[in-house]
Amino acid sequence: MKLDFFAVVLGCSLTWFGTAVRANTVDKFEQYHAKFTSGPSPIKLDDASYERLTATPRDYSVAILLTALEARFGCQLCRDFQPEWDVVGRSWIKGNKKGTTRLLLGTLDFADGKGTFQKLMLQTAPILMLFPPTVGLEAKSDPQPIRYDFTMGSQSAEQVHDWIIRRLPPGPKPPIYRPVNYIRLITITTAILGIVSFVSVASPYILPIIQNRNLWAAISLITILLFTSGHMFNHIRKVPYVSGNGKGGISYFAGGFSNQFGLETQIVAAMYGTLSFATIALALKVPRMIDPKKQQIAVFVWGAVVFGMYSFLLSVFRVKNGGYPFHLPPF
Repeated sequence: MKLDFFAVVLGCSLTWFGTAVRANTVDKFEQYHAKFTSGPSPIKLDDASYERLTATPRDYSVAILLTALEARFGCQLCRDFQPEWDVVGRSWIKGNKKGTTRLLLGTLDFADGKGTFQKLMLQTAPILMLFPPTVGLEAKSDPQPIRYDFTMGSQSAEQVHDWIIRRLPPGPKPPIYRPVNYIRLITITTAILGIVSFVSVASPYILPIIQNRNLWAAISLITILLFTSGHMFNHIRKVPYVSGNGKGGISYFAGGFSNQFGLETQIVAAMYGTLSFATIALALKVPRMIDPKKQQIAVFVWGAVVFGMYSFLLSVFRVKNGGYPFHLPPF
């Protein structure tokens, strides 16, 4: 009989203790969830509330950001990340007011939680930790908090939100709700209206310039000469501007087709440009000259320019390809 009596007492005691623990954790979650929904989101914590919120047993999850927002601490990442963390907190409350996800979010600033920082021996900030539940159906075998890696790239609210969701039990989760940035909206609207107004007023003066065929022909010609002379090759290979020739002088042209200097590109572009301009002059300008004598002189002058520049171009080609057998005087 005595053994039966003690067994009944022990069973009642364990039942009462388990009920008390569950009631305590439920009361704690409800208390902080009420603060989460009614106050600033995430919850602003201090040393005492941090200890109470993270104490075991827990039948809920809690994500806490340990940060240092004051300017004297010089934590730029803390100040940059805080607005994104606030977006996560407000979004979670907006989409989960009843607390069905059993998740709380809090912020512990160094100014309010120096004891916690010292206890955890933290030397840097920010630190984001997710504490899993220790009791209940979703309890984890390892009660240690999970840390978020702030070196994974841009620290956006969406990225942190996804990180938290992946570590929570399955079920519907609230999405991210970003507030409307009215300042940005007004700025963009003002800029668009300003551009439209400017185009409307300046179009009688700008359109003739934009529609000028000679302007576009010049831009196209310059672009073609720039890229056919090896401009992109210089950017890709990071070639030197000039090089020494081993005799105390300067070498302007690199031997071989796979080598090139920066100045060489400019010289070749100038040669191509001179040849192009001379050809255009012979084809378009000279035939329009009324005076036959001047026209004849222009033909000889521009013909001599083409002949001399092409001779120089062949000499450069022989430098690039030593086996090339042809040349054109005087070079």
